[in-house]
Amino acid sequence: MFFVLPFSIIDSAREKQSNPMDAVAGETVKPSTPLLSAATSTSSLSSTSSEADDSPATSHRFELLDVKGQLSCVTVSGSHSYRPLAVLSGHIGSVSCLALCGEFILSASQGKDIIVWQQPDLRLFTKFGQGDGSVKALVTVGNKVFTAHQDSRIRVWKVSRSSENVFRLVDTLPTTKDYLGKFMKQSNYVQTRRHHKKLWIEHADSISCLAAENGLIYSGSWDKTLKVWRLSDLKCLESIKAHDDAINGLVASKGIVYSASADGKIKAWGKEGKSSHSLKGILEGHKDVSLNSVVVSEDGKWVYGGGSDGFVMGWEGSGNFASWKVVNETKAHQMAVLCMSLMGEILCSGSADKSIGIWKREAYGKLSKFGVISGHEGPVKCLQASPSNVGGGFLLYSGSLDKSIRVWWVSKHSVNRDDGASPRENTVKNSIVLC
Repeated sequence: MFFVLPFSIIDSAREKQSNPMDAVAGETVKPSTPLLSAATSTSSLSSTSSEADDSPATSHRFELLDVKGQLSCVTVSGSHSYRPLAVLSGHIGSVSCLALCGEFILSASQGKDIIVWQQPDLRLFTKFGQGDGSVKALVTVGNKVFTAHQDSRIRVWKVSRSSENVFRLVDTLPTTKDYLGKFMKQSNYVQTRRHHKKLWIEHADSISCLAAENGLIYSGSWDKTLKVWRLSDLKCLESIKAHDDAINGLVASKGIVYSASADGKIKAWGKEGKSSHSLKGILEGHKDVSLNSVVVSEDGKWVYGGGSDGFVMGWEGSGNFASWKVVNETKAHQMAVLCMSLMGEILCSGSADKSIGIWKREAYGKLSKFGVISGHEGPVKCLQASPSNVGGGFLLYSGSLDKSIRVWWVSKHSVNRDDGASPRENTVKNSIVLC
């Protein structure tokens, strides 16, 4: 039995290439609930396709790497399984962030544009956000998309069923109402640098990361602050002087938000009832090493941080952060770890060395090498795993400074090596990029 992805073949020459891997049994993917009706999606796609200025020609939108559109659970000489599926191009700048939004995958770039790709065929659906400044982070909540920008503002987009402009700008944070309620009081201003003040609801530098949970939006910035916004009315509730250096990463889980910083620390913030957020614990990384990203397991038991020294560090604990301990220090890459994504027991790490490391969480939080994926021509800046189960694995999207997004299939199950090959040798066998 073959698992067949509904991909159409764009490059006919690719059909002539031989497939180096044999397909085995897979399972059907259950499609995610679409945000838009089929009729709306079709009409919007048609209007986008007809505007040559807004999108590249169809044949250049993406390039399939899987010759017959078949997804295989592959093992070659006992090596671990992963597979390149597609390369998506269309951004005019480096890809900075990725996010899932119902049936769509969103990608944003330093080139000030946001592209919406429709799953599962990976067609370019539409673009939005042009001219609103370099995009640093994306997060989706329901039918809203929040984008963080280098101009220190957060823009709010609504997925609209009625408008041809499917992703419609509805507000900017801080909101005008928030400004008007605070700008008259001198006590609402804080000094951001010498002879310069801003309202405490404003970020004073680029917003680098976003997270969302329990009706709240969190924003982390190079200005070292963590701000908390209420989703219902978009009001800024808190501004926390969180770190001694830039905040690079945020993740929220089970009422706790974790912030990773260039000061080498991951801090955990939580709140009780209607009270403000308070510091719950500090996880210390290597001395004088920036922590660029942070992920947490679904049960909140393990936290992993990626550092500028190429290490992935892991901590294990419970609600009492005083008892947390380091359980993993893995030299994952030769250069800085820039991003991570956690899917069950599989942790993926993207690096400035242009590779993606695949790691399996073993007992007590220790990471073991699962494989290394190569293909990007620039540092891997962002990763996004899709939760849908696909043929015993999952889809992984990676964005790079080479302006491309690559799509990979990654197995959830390791395979015992029986050919005596080293992990690196097995990695090379399975990292063949057909483009």
